[in-house]
Amino acid sequence: MKIRYFGFICVSFLLLCNMGTYSQISIEAGDPPNNKNIPEFYKSKLTDIDKELGHVQVGKIETIANSPGGLPVHAVYYGEKEDFYTQANFNSAIGARNPDYYAKKTTGAKPVIFFLGPVHGQEAEGIAGLVNLIHIAETGKDHRGKEWQELKESFNQCRVIIIPCGNPDGRKRCPYDSFVGLPVEIMTKYGQGTRKDGTSWGWPLAKSLHPMKGDVDILGAYFNNNGINIMHDDFFFPMAEETKSILKIARDEAPDLTVSLHSHAQPPFILQPAYVPFFVKEKVAVLANTLNERLLESGLPFMSDGWQSTALVDGIEFPQRESFNLISALHHISGTMAFTFECSHGVSNNNHEMPDIDYDTILDIQLILYQEMFRYLLANKTDIE
Repeated sequence: MKIRYFGFICVSFLLLCNMGTYSQISIEAGDPPNNKNIPEFYKSKLTDIDKELGHVQVGKIETIANSPGGLPVHAVYYGEKEDFYTQANFNSAIGARNPDYYAKKTTGAKPVIFFLGPVHGQEAEGIAGLVNLIHIAETGKDHRGKEWQELKESFNQCRVIIIPCGNPDGRKRCPYDSFVGLPVEIMTKYGQGTRKDGTSWGWPLAKSLHPMKGDVDILGAYFNNNGINIMHDDFFFPMAEETKSILKIARDEAPDLTVSLHSHAQPPFILQPAYVPFFVKEKVAVLANTLNERLLESGLPFMSDGWQSTALVDGIEFPQRESFNLISALHHISGTMAFTFECSHGVSNNNHEMPDIDYDTILDIQLILYQEMFRYLLANKTDIE
Protein backbone atom coordinates (compact mmCIF):
# COMPACT_ATOMS: atom_id res chain seq x y z
CA MET A 1 0.00 0.00 0.00
CA LYS A 2 2.83 2.43 0.90
CA ILE A 3 4.63 1.66 -2.36
CA ARG A 4 1.46 2.32 -4.39
CA TYR A 5 0.80 5.53 -2.48
CA PHE A 6 4.40 6.70 -3.04
CA GLY A 7 4.06 5.93 -6.75
CA PHE A 8 0.83 7.89 -6.91
CA ILE A 9 2.55 10.86 -5.26
CA CYS A 10 5.43 10.74 -7.75
CA VAL A 11 3.13 10.50 -10.78
CA SER A 12 0.94 13.30 -9.45
CA PHE A 13 3.98 15.48 -8.81
CA LEU A 14 5.27 14.93 -12.35
CA LEU A 15 1.85 15.67 -13.80
CA LEU A 16 1.60 18.89 -11.83
CA CYS A 17 5.08 19.90 -12.96
CA ASN A 18 4.15 19.23 -16.58
CA MET A 19 0.91 21.18 -16.25
CA GLY A 20 2.72 24.07 -14.61
CA THR A 21 5.19 24.36 -17.48
CA TYR A 22 2.56 26.11 -19.56
CA SER A 23 0.32 27.76 -16.99
CA GLN A 24 -1.20 31.17 -17.68
CA ILE A 25 1.32 33.49 -19.32
CA SER A 26 2.13 36.68 -17.42
CA ILE A 27 1.56 39.92 -19.28
CA GLU A 28 4.97 41.38 -20.03
CA ALA A 29 6.02 44.77 -18.74
CA GLY A 30 4.90 47.57 -21.05
CA ASP A 31 1.93 45.64 -22.45
CA PRO A 32 -1.59 46.79 -21.57
CA PRO A 33 -3.32 45.07 -18.66
CA ASN A 34 -6.22 42.67 -19.05
CA ASN A 35 -9.47 44.56 -19.64
CA LYS A 36 -11.19 45.40 -16.36
CA ASN A 37 -14.46 46.67 -17.82
CA ILE A 38 -15.69 43.28 -19.08
CA PRO A 39 -19.42 43.02 -18.31
CA GLU A 40 -20.79 40.13 -16.30
CA PHE A 41 -22.69 38.68 -19.28
CA TYR A 42 -19.48 38.25 -21.29
CA LYS A 43 -18.42 34.76 -20.20
CA SER A 44 -15.09 34.09 -21.90
CA LYS A 45 -13.13 32.16 -19.26
CA LEU A 46 -12.77 28.45 -18.55
CA THR A 47 -14.25 29.08 -15.11
CA ASP A 48 -17.29 30.61 -16.83
CA ILE A 49 -17.75 27.37 -18.77
CA ASP A 50 -17.48 25.30 -15.59
CA LYS A 51 -19.99 27.48 -13.78
CA GLU A 52 -22.48 27.33 -16.66
CA LEU A 53 -22.17 23.56 -16.96
CA GLY A 54 -22.89 23.32 -13.24
CA HIS A 55 -26.39 24.67 -13.94
CA VAL A 56 -27.19 22.47 -16.94
CA GLN A 57 -30.32 20.36 -16.41
CA VAL A 58 -31.86 19.98 -19.86
CA GLY A 59 -28.67 19.03 -21.65
CA LYS A 60 -26.29 16.17 -20.98
CA ILE A 61 -22.60 16.82 -20.33
CA GLU A 62 -19.66 14.59 -21.24
CA THR A 63 -15.92 14.99 -20.87
CA ILE A 64 -14.77 13.91 -24.32
CA ALA A 65 -11.00 14.39 -23.90
CA ASN A 66 -8.29 15.68 -21.62
CA SER A 67 -5.74 18.16 -22.93
CA PRO A 68 -1.96 17.75 -22.59
CA GLY A 69 -2.23 20.25 -19.74
CA GLY A 70 -4.69 17.98 -17.93
CA LEU A 71 -7.76 20.10 -18.67
CA PRO A 72 -11.13 18.58 -19.64
CA VAL A 73 -12.77 19.17 -23.01
CA HIS A 74 -16.52 19.21 -22.43
CA ALA A 75 -19.41 18.59 -24.80
CA VAL A 76 -23.06 19.37 -24.08
CA TYR A 77 -25.75 17.39 -25.88
CA TYR A 78 -29.39 18.38 -26.41
CA GLY A 79 -32.03 16.08 -27.86
CA GLU A 80 -31.87 12.32 -28.16
CA LYS A 81 -29.46 10.74 -30.62
CA GLU A 82 -31.39 8.96 -33.33
CA ASP A 83 -30.52 5.66 -34.98
CA PHE A 84 -29.17 6.34 -38.46
CA TYR A 85 -28.70 2.62 -39.23
CA THR A 86 -25.01 3.06 -39.91
CA GLN A 87 -23.39 0.17 -41.79
CA ALA A 88 -20.37 1.93 -43.32
CA ASN A 89 -18.20 4.96 -42.66
CA PHE A 90 -18.95 8.07 -44.68
CA ASN A 91 -16.12 7.62 -47.17
CA SER A 92 -17.09 4.03 -47.91
CA ALA A 93 -20.77 4.95 -48.21
CA ILE A 94 -19.90 7.60 -50.78
CA GLY A 95 -17.83 4.97 -52.58
CA ALA A 96 -21.01 2.89 -52.71
CA ARG A 97 -22.76 5.96 -54.21
CA ASN A 98 -25.21 6.31 -51.31
CA PRO A 99 -24.58 8.25 -48.08
CA ASP A 100 -27.54 6.44 -46.50
CA TYR A 101 -25.19 3.54 -45.80
CA TYR A 102 -23.44 5.89 -43.38
CA ALA A 103 -26.46 7.78 -42.01
CA LYS A 104 -29.99 7.03 -43.18
CA LYS A 105 -31.97 10.09 -42.12
CA THR A 106 -35.61 9.21 -42.50
CA THR A 107 -38.53 11.61 -42.68
CA GLY A 108 -39.13 13.02 -39.24
CA ALA A 109 -35.56 12.61 -38.05
CA LYS A 110 -34.27 15.63 -36.22
CA PRO A 111 -31.48 17.49 -38.02
CA VAL A 112 -28.14 17.59 -36.20
CA ILE A 113 -26.15 20.78 -35.56
CA PHE A 114 -22.63 20.95 -34.11
CA PHE A 115 -21.13 24.06 -32.50
CA LEU A 116 -17.37 23.82 -32.01
CA GLY A 117 -15.91 26.43 -29.67
CA PRO A 118 -12.50 27.99 -30.20
CA VAL A 119 -9.58 25.71 -31.02
CA HIS A 120 -7.39 28.83 -30.81
CA GLY A 121 -7.32 29.83 -27.17
CA GLN A 122 -7.10 33.61 -27.63
CA GLU A 123 -10.25 33.62 -29.79
CA ALA A 124 -12.53 33.57 -26.76
CA GLU A 125 -15.45 35.39 -28.40
CA GLY A 126 -16.88 31.99 -29.32
CA ILE A 127 -16.72 30.87 -25.69
CA ALA A 128 -18.75 33.92 -24.64
CA GLY A 129 -21.27 33.12 -27.36
CA LEU A 130 -21.61 29.43 -26.58
CA VAL A 131 -21.89 29.90 -22.81
CA ASN A 132 -24.77 32.25 -23.53
CA LEU A 133 -26.23 29.78 -26.03
CA ILE A 134 -26.23 27.05 -23.37
CA HIS A 135 -27.93 29.50 -21.00
CA ILE A 136 -30.58 30.14 -23.66
CA ALA A 137 -31.11 26.40 -24.15
CA GLU A 138 -31.66 26.05 -20.41
CA THR A 139 -33.60 29.24 -19.62
CA GLY A 140 -34.67 30.93 -22.87
CA LYS A 141 -32.57 34.01 -22.04
CA ASP A 142 -28.96 35.08 -22.49
CA HIS A 143 -26.92 36.37 -19.57
CA ARG A 144 -28.11 39.91 -20.24
CA GLY A 145 -31.65 38.76 -19.54
CA LYS A 146 -32.60 39.13 -23.21
CA GLU A 147 -35.10 36.55 -24.46
CA TRP A 148 -34.31 34.39 -27.49
CA GLN A 149 -37.49 32.39 -27.81
CA GLU A 150 -36.82 31.18 -31.35
CA LEU A 151 -33.36 29.94 -30.40
CA LYS A 152 -34.78 28.18 -27.36
CA GLU A 153 -37.44 26.43 -29.46
CA SER A 154 -34.85 25.40 -32.06
CA PHE A 155 -33.28 23.12 -29.47
CA ASN A 156 -36.55 21.16 -29.37
CA GLN A 157 -36.41 20.59 -33.11
CA CYS A 158 -32.78 19.51 -33.46
CA ARG A 159 -30.09 17.32 -32.01
CA VAL A 160 -27.50 19.85 -30.78
CA ILE A 161 -23.89 19.29 -29.74
CA ILE A 162 -21.87 22.14 -28.20
CA ILE A 163 -18.17 22.06 -27.34
CA PRO A 164 -17.68 25.38 -25.49
CA CYS A 165 -13.90 25.34 -25.91
CA GLY A 166 -11.88 23.06 -28.18
CA ASN A 167 -8.49 24.10 -26.77
CA PRO A 168 -8.59 24.67 -23.00
CA ASP A 169 -4.77 24.65 -22.79
CA GLY A 170 -4.50 27.66 -25.07
CA ARG A 171 -7.37 29.46 -23.37
CA LYS A 172 -5.81 28.92 -19.94
CA ARG A 173 -2.42 30.27 -21.05
CA CYS A 174 -3.88 33.41 -22.63
CA PRO A 175 -3.62 36.23 -20.07
CA TYR A 176 -6.35 38.30 -21.74
CA ASP A 177 -10.09 37.61 -21.37
CA SER A 178 -10.89 40.05 -24.16
CA PHE A 179 -9.02 42.12 -26.75
CA VAL A 180 -11.69 44.79 -27.11
CA GLY A 181 -9.93 48.11 -27.63
CA LEU A 182 -6.45 46.61 -27.35
CA PRO A 183 -3.81 46.86 -30.11
CA VAL A 184 -3.94 44.08 -32.67
CA GLU A 185 -0.23 43.47 -32.03
CA ILE A 186 -1.04 42.39 -28.46
CA MET A 187 -3.57 39.83 -29.69
CA THR A 188 -1.02 38.54 -32.19
CA LYS A 189 1.77 38.37 -29.60
CA TYR A 190 -0.13 36.29 -27.06
CA GLY A 191 -2.29 34.48 -29.57
CA GLN A 192 0.29 33.27 -32.07
CA GLY A 193 3.34 33.51 -29.85
CA THR A 194 6.89 34.80 -30.13
CA ARG A 195 10.33 33.50 -31.06
CA LYS A 196 13.21 33.38 -28.60
CA ASP A 197 14.43 36.75 -29.89
CA GLY A 198 11.07 38.27 -28.95
CA THR A 199 9.74 38.74 -32.49
CA SER A 200 6.18 37.68 -33.20
CA TRP A 201 5.45 34.56 -35.22
CA GLY A 202 2.32 36.21 -36.61
CA TRP A 203 0.01 34.94 -39.34
CA PRO A 204 0.60 32.87 -41.41
CA LEU A 205 4.11 32.06 -40.15
CA ALA A 206 2.66 30.74 -36.89
CA LYS A 207 1.72 27.74 -39.05
CA SER A 208 5.23 27.33 -40.49
CA LEU A 209 6.54 25.46 -37.42
CA HIS A 210 4.32 22.58 -36.30
CA PRO A 211 4.31 21.37 -33.61
CA MET A 212 5.32 24.77 -32.24
CA LYS A 213 8.49 23.70 -30.47
CA GLY A 214 12.07 24.92 -30.52
CA ASP A 215 12.35 28.61 -31.39
CA VAL A 216 9.63 29.57 -28.92
CA ASP A 217 9.56 32.13 -26.14
CA ILE A 218 5.82 32.69 -25.64
CA LEU A 219 3.86 29.62 -26.73
CA GLY A 220 0.84 31.29 -28.29
CA ALA A 221 -2.70 30.40 -27.29
CA TYR A 222 -3.17 29.12 -30.87
CA PHE A 223 -1.63 25.86 -29.64
CA ASN A 224 -2.27 23.27 -26.97
CA ASN A 225 0.50 22.53 -24.48
CA ASN A 226 2.14 20.14 -26.95
CA GLY A 227 2.39 22.90 -29.55
CA ILE A 228 -0.40 21.46 -31.73
CA ASN A 229 -2.58 23.81 -33.75
CA ILE A 230 -5.77 21.73 -33.79
CA MET A 231 -6.96 23.49 -36.94
CA HIS A 232 -3.95 21.98 -38.78
CA ASP A 233 -3.44 18.63 -37.07
CA ASP A 234 -2.56 15.49 -39.07
CA PHE A 235 -6.15 14.42 -39.64
CA PHE A 236 -5.29 10.98 -40.98
CA PHE A 237 -3.20 10.38 -37.86
CA PRO A 238 -4.20 13.04 -35.31
CA MET A 239 -1.58 14.13 -32.81
CA ALA A 240 -3.94 15.81 -30.33
CA GLU A 241 -6.57 14.07 -28.22
CA GLU A 242 -8.73 17.16 -28.66
CA THR A 243 -8.69 16.64 -32.44
CA LYS A 244 -9.59 12.98 -32.08
CA SER A 245 -12.57 13.77 -29.86
CA ILE A 246 -13.86 16.48 -32.21
CA LEU A 247 -13.66 14.17 -35.22
CA LYS A 248 -15.24 11.31 -33.26
CA ILE A 249 -18.26 13.45 -32.46
CA ALA A 250 -18.64 14.32 -36.14
CA ARG A 251 -18.28 10.66 -37.16
CA ASP A 252 -20.72 9.39 -34.52
CA GLU A 253 -23.32 12.16 -34.74
CA ALA A 254 -23.38 12.77 -38.53
CA PRO A 255 -24.11 16.50 -38.10
CA ASP A 256 -25.88 18.24 -40.95
CA LEU A 257 -24.37 21.62 -40.13
CA THR A 258 -21.14 22.43 -38.25
CA VAL A 259 -19.41 25.67 -37.33
CA SER A 260 -15.88 26.14 -36.00
CA LEU A 261 -15.78 29.45 -34.13
CA HIS A 262 -12.76 31.70 -34.66
CA SER A 263 -11.96 35.41 -34.35
CA HIS A 264 -9.79 37.97 -36.12
CA ALA A 265 -9.07 41.68 -36.33
CA GLN A 266 -11.59 42.43 -39.10
CA PRO A 267 -15.40 42.49 -39.43
CA PRO A 268 -17.09 39.11 -38.99
CA PHE A 269 -17.69 36.71 -41.86
CA ILE A 270 -18.09 33.07 -42.87
CA LEU A 271 -15.11 31.50 -44.62
CA GLN A 272 -15.65 29.26 -47.61
CA PRO A 273 -14.43 25.71 -46.78
CA ALA A 274 -11.64 24.15 -48.83
CA TYR A 275 -11.47 20.69 -50.40
CA VAL A 276 -15.17 19.91 -50.10
CA PRO A 277 -17.68 19.33 -52.92
CA PHE A 278 -18.80 22.33 -54.91
CA PHE A 279 -22.44 21.95 -53.83
CA VAL A 280 -21.34 22.31 -50.20
CA LYS A 281 -19.55 25.55 -51.05
CA GLU A 282 -22.71 26.83 -52.75
CA LYS A 283 -24.76 26.10 -49.63
CA VAL A 284 -22.20 27.83 -47.42
CA ALA A 285 -22.37 30.86 -49.72
CA VAL A 286 -26.16 30.99 -49.35
CA LEU A 287 -25.88 30.89 -45.56
CA ALA A 288 -23.10 33.51 -45.60
CA ASN A 289 -25.16 35.93 -47.67
CA THR A 290 -28.21 35.38 -45.47
CA LEU A 291 -26.15 36.07 -42.36
CA ASN A 292 -24.75 39.27 -43.90
CA GLU A 293 -28.29 40.46 -44.65
CA ARG A 294 -29.35 39.76 -41.07
CA LEU A 295 -26.33 41.57 -39.62
CA LEU A 296 -27.04 44.54 -41.89
CA GLU A 297 -30.67 44.66 -40.75
CA SER A 298 -29.50 44.53 -37.13
CA GLY A 299 -27.03 47.37 -37.59
CA LEU A 300 -24.08 45.08 -36.89
CA PRO A 301 -20.75 44.98 -38.74
CA PHE A 302 -19.97 42.37 -41.36
CA MET A 303 -17.56 41.80 -44.20
CA SER A 304 -19.42 42.00 -47.50
CA ASP A 305 -18.95 38.83 -49.56
CA GLY A 306 -16.25 37.74 -47.15
CA TRP A 307 -17.06 34.12 -47.89
CA GLN A 308 -15.56 34.61 -51.36
CA SER A 309 -12.10 35.04 -49.82
CA THR A 310 -11.45 31.37 -50.51
CA ALA A 311 -11.82 30.25 -54.12
CA LEU A 312 -14.92 28.22 -54.90
CA VAL A 313 -12.65 25.87 -56.84
CA ASP A 314 -9.60 24.53 -55.02
CA GLY A 315 -6.23 23.84 -56.55
CA ILE A 316 -6.39 26.33 -59.44
CA GLU A 317 -3.17 27.99 -58.33
CA PHE A 318 0.34 26.68 -57.85
CA PRO A 319 1.83 26.53 -55.34
CA GLN A 320 -1.15 25.27 -53.42
CA ARG A 321 -2.57 28.03 -51.22
CA GLU A 322 -5.52 26.40 -49.47
CA SER A 323 -5.04 23.76 -46.78
CA PHE A 324 -7.01 20.64 -45.98
CA ASN A 325 -7.81 21.77 -42.45
CA LEU A 326 -10.16 20.81 -39.61
CA ILE A 327 -13.18 22.02 -41.59
CA SER A 328 -12.26 19.81 -44.54
CA ALA A 329 -11.71 16.85 -42.22
CA LEU A 330 -15.07 17.35 -40.51
CA HIS A 331 -16.80 17.15 -43.87
CA HIS A 332 -14.89 14.11 -45.09
CA ILE A 333 -15.53 12.12 -41.92
CA SER A 334 -19.24 12.87 -41.74
CA GLY A 335 -20.53 14.70 -44.82
CA THR A 336 -21.40 17.72 -42.71
CA MET A 337 -21.80 21.17 -44.19
CA ALA A 338 -18.93 22.67 -42.17
CA PHE A 339 -17.48 26.16 -42.19
CA THR A 340 -15.34 28.56 -40.18
CA PHE A 341 -16.86 31.69 -38.72
CA GLU A 342 -14.52 34.58 -37.97
CA CYS A 343 -15.91 36.94 -35.34
CA SER A 344 -14.35 40.31 -34.49
CA HIS A 345 -12.03 40.65 -31.51
CA GLY A 346 -12.83 44.34 -31.33
CA VAL A 347 -9.13 45.21 -31.41
CA SER A 348 -7.72 48.60 -32.30
CA ASN A 349 -6.38 47.98 -35.80
CA ASN A 350 -4.97 50.82 -37.84
CA ASN A 351 -4.66 48.64 -40.92
CA HIS A 352 -8.41 48.25 -41.38
CA GLU A 353 -11.34 50.59 -41.10
CA MET A 354 -13.25 49.05 -38.22
CA PRO A 355 -16.35 50.26 -36.43
CA ASP A 356 -16.32 50.36 -32.65
CA ILE A 357 -17.10 46.86 -31.44
CA ASP A 358 -18.12 46.36 -27.85
CA TYR A 359 -19.15 43.34 -25.80
CA ASP A 360 -22.85 43.60 -26.64
CA THR A 361 -21.98 43.73 -30.33
CA ILE A 362 -19.80 40.62 -30.12
CA LEU A 363 -22.46 38.65 -28.26
CA ASP A 364 -25.19 39.74 -30.68
CA ILE A 365 -23.02 38.70 -33.65
CA GLN A 366 -22.50 35.27 -32.11
CA LEU A 367 -26.15 34.66 -31.22
CA ILE A 368 -27.45 35.90 -34.57
CA LEU A 369 -25.05 33.51 -36.30
CA TYR A 370 -26.43 30.61 -34.26
CA GLN A 371 -30.00 31.65 -34.98
CA GLU A 372 -29.36 31.85 -38.71
CA MET A 373 -27.73 28.42 -38.63
CA PHE A 374 -30.81 26.92 -37.01
CA ARG A 375 -33.07 28.72 -39.47
CA TYR A 376 -31.06 27.47 -42.43
CA LEU A 377 -31.02 23.92 -41.13
CA LEU A 378 -34.74 23.76 -40.39
CA ALA A 379 -35.70 25.48 -43.66
CA ASN A 380 -33.60 23.01 -45.67
CA LYS A 381 -34.49 19.92 -43.65
CA THR A 382 -35.81 18.01 -46.65
CA ASP A 383 -32.53 18.63 -48.45
CA ILE A 384 -30.64 16.63 -45.83
CA GLU A 385 -32.99 13.66 -45.39
